[in-house]
Amino acid sequence: MLDPELIELNSDKTKAELRLIPNVHGPVTHEDIMRLLSLPEFGSLFPLEPAITKTVAKINALRSQDDGKFELFATLAERRDGTIAIEISPDKMQASLKLTAAWGGKQIDLPEILTHLKKNNVCMGLSKLKIQTLLKQLSTLKPGEVCQSDIAQGKAPVNGLNAVLERKVFLARERLLQPQEREDGTVDMRNLGSLIVVKADDVLIVKHPATEGTLGYNIKGEVLKQKPGKDAILQAGTGTALHPQDPNKLIATVPGQPVETRTGMNVDDILQLKDVDISTGHISFKGSILITGDVHEGMLVKSSGDITVMGFVDSATLEAEGDVTVSKGIIGRQIKANEYSTNIHSQGQISAQFVQYSNLVAKGNILVTKQLLHSHTKTAGSLTVSDPSGRRGDLVGGVARAEKGITAVVIGATAGTKTDVYCAMEHGELKQALKLLDESVKAMVVASLDIEARLNKLPPKSEWQGDAVMIEQIKMMLDQKNRILDERTREELEFDTLKQEVEGYYEKYRIEVLKHVFLNVELHIGPANHRTAREHGTCCIANVNQEINFDYNAKAKAAPTT
Repeated sequence: MLDPELIELNSDKTKAELRLIPNVHGPVTHEDIMRLLSLPEFGSLFPLEPAITKTVAKINALRSQDDGKFELFATLAERRDGTIAIEISPDKMQASLKLTAAWGGKQIDLPEILTHLKKNNVCMGLSKLKIQTLLKQLSTLKPGEVCQSDIAQGKAPVNGLNAVLERKVFLARERLLQPQEREDGTVDMRNLGSLIVVKADDVLIVKHPATEGTLGYNIKGEVLKQKPGKDAILQAGTGTALHPQDPNKLIATVPGQPVETRTGMNVDDILQLKDVDISTGHISFKGSILITGDVHEGMLVKSSGDITVMGFVDSATLEAEGDVTVSKGIIGRQIKANEYSTNIHSQGQISAQFVQYSNLVAKGNILVTKQLLHSHTKTAGSLTVSDPSGRRGDLVGGVARAEKGITAVVIGATAGTKTDVYCAMEHGELKQALKLLDESVKAMVVASLDIEARLNKLPPKSEWQGDAVMIEQIKMMLDQKNRILDERTREELEFDTLKQEVEGYYEKYRIEVLKHVFLNVELHIGPANHRTAREHGTCCIANVNQEINFDYNAKAKAAPTT
């Protein structure tokens, strides 16, 4: 055991020095040295491990040798100030502070922390409380121990909300989803209630304007721009007007049937007929048409608005610029392969309870609440074959094409009826549109840089400020630059939206089956296809890595959409 008198502080008390004679005090061990350094006077100093190891080896090597009779001197420990380390996340949204307790040296204080933060340009989102808590924790630590905490947090920008047009009135197609309740509480599926009509001054649509969102910042004080919400155009149409005191409200100016448009609503005159047959002839009307009975074989009904049929459509043709709603059924017969006696074309949505041997084409969604049998359906929207409860809805035979997803209670039949289903087939077209947008944005960037370069080459203002021709040319360049910037901003927003659509395309547009998929159903989702060879239960069918995937754990929708 070494004598404590062999170790002492140097003259400025910053280091612990050992003085001994190897032949007298040796041999020594590492533990002997550490016992000396644990003495109260040296316990807070930082042990210099390499020096300690070297000193022990040297003492033991010199012992019993001639050189071992001379005094050996070594510095074994020293005072060290506390240290500060600031870690900044790659996105510059977070900073953490790491403090190491001093080894007998100067302890970290608040001014020193603030100096380090300034050197690292950390100036926003700082928490004074967290820094003070860290300093308090530091005061309880032993020399060399560490405490660490996040002390600065940036604020992410909040993107604006898109404008929303909230419809305040029902449409004719929605009557199919609202069978009337009897006095005893049961539901009468045949009674769909009264016709949807509005009066003058009724509020049809309320626009909730887009919001700008709020700017964000990172911990270095750099501003993070938000994406403003997209506006939605609300325009008055036939029979409607913007409210004189509130331009975000669309009101009816005449009584009639509300018809949804892309930018608002029309209120159409209503032509009401009992039946359409040879006694009425073909019907073509500028407005909406209400047929309280049936449309009979061979008849044509055309409307610039909605067509609502309270009864059946049998081997007839309906063409509407709005929605087509058939309260009972659409019935036809097969004339030859891929040709049927009943044809329904709608620029809006098509809704019916029952469809058989018919051709349906819609730009909007198609809704069948009971059965869709041996028909051809094509929609740029979604196809739903289900009642409101999700208990009944059979899609059997024929060809069903829906770009934005299909929901059905049952697809196919126990007899193995051949049924072709196509969903989400426009991914390639969307990718091409995305590519064209990207090229357009890049071209505008080049054009902007070209204008900027030309502006930078201009002589000093003093040389041309009196030249009207030069001033006009510069004004034209600045106007062009601003036009390009506005167009670029618009296309970049469109690019971001389309990119999200492309990337999440097959996750969003799928086939939802609420009960069964029977055998001999040909499933197509994009380029992926699969013919079922067995029955499947409730599942979500999707394109996963260009293969048809059945997910039996996914929750399918329980009700149709309108």
